[in-house]
Amino acid sequence: MRERPPEEDAFPGAFGPEETEAPGGKPPRRGFFARLRRAVALLSFALMGLIVAGFALTFSVLPDIQAELENPRLLDRRAVTLLDASGEEITTRGGRYAPVIPLEAMPDYLTAAFLAAEDQRFYEHGGFDLKGIARAAWANLQAGRFVQGGSTITQQLAKNVYLSPDRTLARKFREALITLWLEQRYSKEEILTAYLNRIYLGAGTYGVEAAAQFYFDKPAAEVTLSEAALLAGLPKAPSRFAPTSNLARAQARADHVLRRLVETGVLSHGEVFSARSSPATIKVREERLGAQYFADWAIEEAARLAPDYDGRIFVRTTLDPKLQEAAETALQQTLEEKGPRAGFSQGAVLTLGLDGSVKAMAGGRSYLESQFNRAVQARRQPGSAFKPVVYLAALERGFGSSSIMIDEPVNIHGWEPENVSGRYLGAVSLSTALKHSLNTVAVRLTEEVGRERVIKTARKLGITSPLPALPSLALGTAEVTLLELTGAYLPFAADGLTAPPFAIAEITDEEGRKLYEHESERTRIISRAHAREMNAMLYGVIESGTGLSASLSRHMAAGKTGTSQLSRDAWFIGYTAHYLTGIWFGNDDDSPGLSGGGGIAAGTWAQYMTQIHKGLPPKPLTGVFTAPVATEQPKEQQFFRALSRLFRSAEPLTPPAPSSAPRFRRGGETVRIN
Repeated sequence: MRERPPEEDAFPGAFGPEETEAPGGKPPRRGFFARLRRAVALLSFALMGLIVAGFALTFSVLPDIQAELENPRLLDRRAVTLLDASGEEITTRGGRYAPVIPLEAMPDYLTAAFLAAEDQRFYEHGGFDLKGIARAAWANLQAGRFVQGGSTITQQLAKNVYLSPDRTLARKFREALITLWLEQRYSKEEILTAYLNRIYLGAGTYGVEAAAQFYFDKPAAEVTLSEAALLAGLPKAPSRFAPTSNLARAQARADHVLRRLVETGVLSHGEVFSARSSPATIKVREERLGAQYFADWAIEEAARLAPDYDGRIFVRTTLDPKLQEAAETALQQTLEEKGPRAGFSQGAVLTLGLDGSVKAMAGGRSYLESQFNRAVQARRQPGSAFKPVVYLAALERGFGSSSIMIDEPVNIHGWEPENVSGRYLGAVSLSTALKHSLNTVAVRLTEEVGRERVIKTARKLGITSPLPALPSLALGTAEVTLLELTGAYLPFAADGLTAPPFAIAEITDEEGRKLYEHESERTRIISRAHAREMNAMLYGVIESGTGLSASLSRHMAAGKTGTSQLSRDAWFIGYTAHYLTGIWFGNDDDSPGLSGGGGIAAGTWAQYMTQIHKGLPPKPLTGVFTAPVATEQPKEQQFFRALSRLFRSAEPLTPPAPSSAPRFRRGGETVRIN
């Protein structure tokens, strides 16, 4: 008999189980129980990890939730309601909220309608309605698509008020956690109160009070049964069922809610008959899409003026609704009637009061198509509309409106600007040079007073865009915004005083406390003498110069046309003793237009200014001593008057004899440009 090794006797099975034949001659399964033990161990570790992660998430979430729930307002998100100067609403951004109202202040049928539509077993479940979930799952399975939801009112409150809209597992876990927390921490009445005051109900409204005020122009306490049913039908799909987008669909949904009230035994057929036969209607609100350009800009200003306030604020602006409507109409009419022929597809209009208040702002052809505000965001070349800056710099350097300049070809290091007409008038006064928008004189003036001085004058007038000190500065080749350039003319119209253009008069909170109030900050930046001299020269531009198309029949006006290279931009900036308005036409892609754009801008300016001056008394411009026409003239007289102006000029049209070098004359001294 063979002897076995001693170690095998001493440690049986030490090197694994002994291989013995199983019944039937098949070898046994090796390591089955070992693998099972490892799987159980891994499962235990995973379960323990989930429990630890759950506890960690719970402790990281609950303190924040508790802090929010203990806030008496329940929700403190910032919302802005923008009002025009007359107190009418322009828009609300960030949602329309109203103060929290208790359940007892609401009609019983209002709360009953929401319960019938959203959560019939609200008072029976503990946050999750298992029967409702099963019922919704069965309905969805039968329909083959999602037709019902099983969320309770508590779940909706947790989801819509306290969580972001992200569709993630972490968010679902937080929703479940908040739901349980709400049910344990608050009574059913408190949860329902929070829900009815903060649920989203379409059109930017949150809560039944804000929705009732917006849709029906009445408080929630006064809504009828049909109106209550309409509100209760909104939470399922606020945007789809909002009566502002589809009233018939909203009424059909309200009818469904009324039927649910009968089916659940809350009301009888007789009690809902009147509501079903006379569906709720809403207050018709005019769309003020054109004013949204202004709203975007004003809301940014409000955020700067009241940066630390949360909650709802009311911003009363300077926007005049009549002027705004007239600005939009004038812009649209010109773009439709003259834009295609002139090669312009966009435009902008801006009107300021002489205190700097923004009265109207049309930032483009259609806010729906493009929210880019061409009145405040677009930088474009102003062309000759920049020349008044040059002339003011010259006046402040010692020139006068009657100072003589030589209009002839000029060469500055190889750059040879020309007049648009191609002609040169010889010796002309500054007043005549500005009236006829002579390029060579503007360039000579800039070289004489210094480009840096011209830039400094522009900065003083409120132009903040980059202004390269190039020889072409005088011809408006540096890009500026319509807001900047229009504001730069304000000291001319306001006798030397100016203020930064502003849109906001007052900001208050829900309780009426003032968070901000505008205080007039007009300061003198140019002398009265220079302001009045500029008035006289710019008046001449409209009276008998390049701005003749902007002439007003009953009001004295002053202003300047501007056209950039290849007619890419067409401007007119002008004012009366009442308002200052700037107009721009062009294309967003900077493509060239056709000649005559400056005249189109001037004509649009005259049309618009005539409209907004109806009923206003004629007032003289300071420094201008020619009396304006006080009564309306027949069209024939206006035509011949304009025709006579066109051919009237105090300066000869014969070009002077050529000289050896460009020069200009101030007083009796002739200076040459090398």
